Amino acid sequence: MNLERLEKILKDENQPKFRLEQIMKAVYEDDVSSFLGVSTISKDLRELLEKEMKILSFEVGKVLVSKDKLSIKALLKLSDGNNIETVLLSPRPARNATHSVAGGRDIWTACISSQVGCPLGCEFCATGKGGFKRNLTAEEITDQVLFWKQYLRQLSQGRSLDVSNIVYMGMGEPFLNWENVKKSVEDLVNPKMFEIGSRSISISTAGVKDGILKFLEEFPQVNLAISLHFVDNEMRSKFMPANKAYNLEDIKKDLQDYFKKSKRKVFMEYIMFEGLNDSLDDAKNLVVYLKSIGSSYLLHVNLISYNPAKELSSEASELSSLALFKASSKDKISKFKDYLLQNRINATIRKSLGSEIQGSCGQLAGK
Repeated sequence: MNLERLEKILKDENQPKFRLEQIMKAVYEDDVSSFLGVSTISKDLRELLEKEMKILSFEVGKVLVSKDKLSIKALLKLSDGNNIETVLLSPRPARNATHSVAGGRDIWTACISSQVGCPLGCEFCATGKGGFKRNLTAEEITDQVLFWKQYLRQLSQGRSLDVSNIVYMGMGEPFLNWENVKKSVEDLVNPKMFEIGSRSISISTAGVKDGILKFLEEFPQVNLAISLHFVDNEMRSKFMPANKAYNLEDIKKDLQDYFKKSKRKVFMEYIMFEGLNDSLDDAKNLVVYLKSIGSSYLLHVNLISYNPAKELSSEASELSSLALFKASSKDKISKFKDYLLQNRINATIRKSLGSEIQGSCGQLAGK
């Protein structure tokens, strides 16, 4: 919600200062989706605000729900005609959950986008294959969370459901839109707005010069995730062009500096591709690399099964190279994890959610 616009309208209407707080409470705590639903202000003011502005900065396109009701993806149409996607995930049903989308599940994670497209161009990612359009504003970023809060409220049927966690793992590279991402995090933790705990927020990056240490300085309690995927510079540069400017040695050095100032756990994301990075030798190289960083007890590897993306167009020229990538077998992923654990590297296999609706890691394309 555009608070500056709202404040100006209220000031022009000679409204008392507490009116803004009343409206913010209705929007951020009560999850109203329209100014007409703000019962604490006059009918005339409600109608004026509804005419002058909208709570969300985008229109909601289609919403897809997975069969197990644990993943929901929304296509959002921005005011300039661009599209982004955002995903709501529930990794486990809550106690006494029913089969409805809002069936009492107590853990909901919003996976949000920070850019329209992505400039990094990772060969295995549908977002990168779609190209880069622009950065999102802080408002457009946090409005994704606001949308999901409204969505859960509408479906909750009186139960108290809300977004519990935020992950910046949607479209875009957050560190390349840092000022807007920074403002969005400040709003998310603001007790007068979303009031989400810093430790319930995670930001994922493929690696950008000066990004990790700037992140630590600004948000020491927010979780950091590194999209690693390869521990050979030649391979990583081939499939992740950003590695040419900021490589594995740069990541290692910045993480070493990070751990001098913080004892917070860092998550290393590792998508497993058949025949590319899933061999025992790859596991050995990963162990060597992580131990070379030091403080390896603070590094946690998330092993992720590759999620193939559908084509972006009938010609499929944008995604032709995605056919080269295939998911590693469950057995290989399990053995890979066991090797890491045997060598005292913390590791888990991340549960795959949303692939059925093209809402998993690397599948978002804004289509």
